[in-house]
Amino acid sequence: MKRITAIIALYVAFAFSASAAVVKGTVKTTDGAPVAGVVVSDGLETTVTDAKGRFKLDADEDSRFIFISTPAGYISSTLEGETLYYKRIGKSVKSYDFLVEKNPLDDTNHNLIVIADPQISDADEFPSLLEHSKSMGEYIKGMDSDYTFGLCLGDIVGWNHALYPQYNEVMSHAGIEFRSVMGNHDMTNYGRSHETSMTDYENMFGPAWYSFNVGKVHYIVMNNNFFIGTDWYYIGYLDERQLKWLENDLSHVRKGSQVIISMHIPTTLDKADRAGFSYSGISDNLTNKKALYAMLEPYRTTILSGHMHTPDFEVISENIIEINVAGLCGAWWCGPVCIDGSPAGFKDFQIDGDRMDWKYIGCGHPADYQMKVYVDDEQHKGYVVANIWDYDPEWKVEYYEDGVKVCDMERFRTQDPLARELYKDPASLKRTWVYAVPSENMFRAAYSESAKTLEVRATDRFGRVYSHTVSR
Repeated sequence: MKRITAIIALYVAFAFSASAAVVKGTVKTTDGAPVAGVVVSDGLETTVTDAKGRFKLDADEDSRFIFISTPAGYISSTLEGETLYYKRIGKSVKSYDFLVEKNPLDDTNHNLIVIADPQISDADEFPSLLEHSKSMGEYIKGMDSDYTFGLCLGDIVGWNHALYPQYNEVMSHAGIEFRSVMGNHDMTNYGRSHETSMTDYENMFGPAWYSFNVGKVHYIVMNNNFFIGTDWYYIGYLDERQLKWLENDLSHVRKGSQVIISMHIPTTLDKADRAGFSYSGISDNLTNKKALYAMLEPYRTTILSGHMHTPDFEVISENIIEINVAGLCGAWWCGPVCIDGSPAGFKDFQIDGDRMDWKYIGCGHPADYQMKVYVDDEQHKGYVVANIWDYDPEWKVEYYEDGVKVCDMERFRTQDPLARELYKDPASLKRTWVYAVPSENMFRAAYSESAKTLEVRATDRFGRVYSHTVSR
């Protein structure tokens, strides 16, 4: 029996040594002070630095990076420099030593600027992106916030990965550092497996999944673009490696705290896809979403996603919501509005400790531009129609005539008239597959011929009131 036990022990030791290697290192400030309690990971396992800022980790043989979950109160770089939050694993590396910079600003109250789908496919689109970047910068300058950073929800470019450096340079005009999420257009295509699809993205931006902390919020980034090994095709799916890492990462996060998790493909689009499953939608939502929701349920979770180029808001449970952000590229750089009529823009999340609110900002528009109103559109004769692009179920949309409330406006589904007009002839557009789609965020009310002023008044979930009046 002792001999058998010894053989088993040797086998287990051999199996472990074949699949893992112990890596060590430190986390210190730029002033040389050790930072304790920092979570360190290889993309699968996690560990925590001790009082002297030291760590040891059994790194999996398939891991490509060692990275830190930057602690609240500190800053790490996402692209280059001595404070870069990740290091590529190498056989010659004896110690993985990280530096973090003490944040000179209070990050308890901070702003998160979120963009989705810049999707630069050709260099001639950069001037338009530059205008958007400068628009963001002007908005950020006017904010009352101690600390602001950005997050791009993927499809950074349109498969032309050689454009990444120029994209980074152009976006620097916003005046903030952007963290990145991998999109399906950021995949390295035509490889033999999903595991080969992250090469170009990781060469520029580092790990395709990671976490960090700002103030009281734990931020998580994941890659749910699962390349299926054929041409450019993919599905929305989180592989077991990422889910195991997420489980380990969340083990260091207090239950009930605020978590913001970002991925490119939405986890869900509507109640129907949460109630059942259809093959037709496997590239537009997360197929194994239920497993993810179960892991996130103990936290106050906001899921951020892109991919659809149109806005959406879904209540998944009492503790989980999902916000889908409209495309920064508008209609793939074919026009100033998205295919549902939303202006090309970004979302500003204002986080004050445990409190969070948000607002969508159209590039080149004032912050109070939250709707577009049409009267007597050719397809809606006799009606006032409003596109409330940032609508969610907590909004109130009312119709007034001559200063007197007539009714709550009826929500309905139709094409935005401006988008319909701009994209009515796909053959005339740079991308012939662009066309207007119906929006769920349209509202209507029949107007009286005798009315002299027609007003749409919308109140968002945070009590902010926006109005637009048409005089006749």
